[in-house]
Order: sequence, then C-alpha cells, then structure tokens
Amino acid sequence: MGLDQEVIRINERLAIPLEEITFRFSRSSGPGGQNVNRTASRVEMLFDVASSPSLGEAERALLLRHLAPHLDGRGVLRLVSQESPSQWRNRQEVLARFQALLARGLRPRRPRLATQPTAASRERRLRAKRARGLIKAERRRPIREED
Repeated sequence: MGLDQEVIRINERLAIPLEEITFRFSRSSGPGGQNVNRTASRVEMLFDVASSPSLGEAERALLLRHLAPHLDGRGVLRLVSQESPSQWRNRQEVLARFQALLARGLRPRRPRLATQPTAASRERRLRAKRARGLIKAERRRPIREED
C-alpha cells in the first residue's frame, strides 16, 4: 500500500505525512452483539486538501476540482470505514482508499475531442425522428371534412 510509519506515498512525487491526517474512532453500527457496543471500531479519516502544506498549488487545484463530490465546504476530505470488527483493519482500509482516491484525483484528465456525427448516424437519427412523428400522428384525432 505504500504506508510507512510516518508518510503515505501517493505517487512518486507526493507523500502525505500522517500528521496531516486526523482519525476519529467511534462505535460501529449494525450487527455484532455486545462487542459492537463496547469497541470503537468505526474509523473516520479527515484530510484538509484546501490547506495541506504537502500539496503544491497545481496539485491542490487538481484535487479540489476532481474530488469535489468527496469534499465538504471547507475543502476537507472525509472517509469512513466500519466494515471490519477490527479498528486496525478499518484504519488500513480507509488509508488505502485515501491513497487510491488521491492518486486518481492527481491524474490529469485528457481533454475531450469534439467530433462530427457521421452521415450514417445523422440518417439513423432522422429516420428515428420520422418514425416517432408517425407514431404520434396516429394518435391524433382524424380531421373531419365538412361537405
């Protein structure tokens, strides 16, 4: 996973120190008997993308744009794991997701190249429109001719 004791390696140029990540632990929900009521196995991880000193301006801008659905209003990334009854495994799982999410968010997107529709696709579209129009015309009331 690329997890040392002090840093999480995202790619060859970026490593996030663990001091920048905040962990919160709480009781997990769901089945588990009495143990689930006593152990804080749910892990919530917080990482402040907007003010992280490890990120350069270009990296920050990429992450803020690509991870926008995962960030709150202040630019904080919040990931939660409560799948395992083990706090350690939940912590490892949330760190692996964090690493993958940041690596994917830092990859630059290729710009979309605008293309023209082919002649065949234009013809299919027009044929479908005519067929649909005929179906709708059949639903209309017939026009009565007055003598």
